[in-house]
Amino acid sequence: MVDSPAAAAGDAGVPSDDPRSVLDRPAPPPDAQVRYGDHPDQVADLRTPAPGPPRPLVVVIHGGFWRAEYDRRHTGPLAADLAARGYPVAQLEYRRTGQPGGGWPGTLDDVAHGVTAVPALARAALPADRVAPGPPILLGHSAGGHLALWYATRAGADLRGVLALAPVADLTEAYRRDLDGGAVAALLGGGPDDVPERYAAADPARRPPPAVPVRIVHGRRDQQVPVELSVGYASLARRAGADLRLVELPDCEHFGLIDPLSAAWTAVIAGLHSLTE
Repeated sequence: MVDSPAAAAGDAGVPSDDPRSVLDRPAPPPDAQVRYGDHPDQVADLRTPAPGPPRPLVVVIHGGFWRAEYDRRHTGPLAADLAARGYPVAQLEYRRTGQPGGGWPGTLDDVAHGVTAVPALARAALPADRVAPGPPILLGHSAGGHLALWYATRAGADLRGVLALAPVADLTEAYRRDLDGGAVAALLGGGPDDVPERYAAADPARRPPPAVPVRIVHGRRDQQVPVELSVGYASLARRAGADLRLVELPDCEHFGLIDPLSAAWTAVIAGLHSLTE
């Protein structure tokens, strides 16, 4: 099903001294919206790629520590930039904590259903000659990076690869560090000792690594999701045989990775290109 987009138009903006400014920066409206379920948040905004050779669909999973106050709109500048580079883009929305049905298991169920359903919906809605055949690439930031890595560990996950930007790659460690004031407990309904079976199911660091290529980009100045989570996860995954590359950016904080106006953006684009070669 295709709906008309409801986002407001705007320009890409200019660099700001506030790294969080990208969260509120306007972006051009999406070209279409597809619905993968009946809930208002079971949707994905689509961006038509600029003319050129067909490229794989990029499914963007936004962050915000899985909380309802953060939605897909803050990935608008990122999505618009990728589309201008010739990538078809789907910005996935999902139910989040603080909403009916969000948290465990609804948030993860929505991502699993959405990532499975949206590629076919996007192919039907976007110009056929702009979308390359084959599975999509998942691009996730922060909590969205967790969801992308988690989805890629599922049996039968059909993906070209995962680009995880400052991902919450280890839920157990994130709970121990109390990231964003109990965000992991809010998602899973408790700590590892309270609901161990949920951590075993949802924590990428407790699951076999993805069978597809994984690229992680993480800033060493990240105060929201410490880079040590990615370093630890990368070590575990590589020992288990994963095709994983970790790029640590010494002067990058958390939000520069989703900001096309930041110095970190070239590393993000390089990571994406490495999954399409």
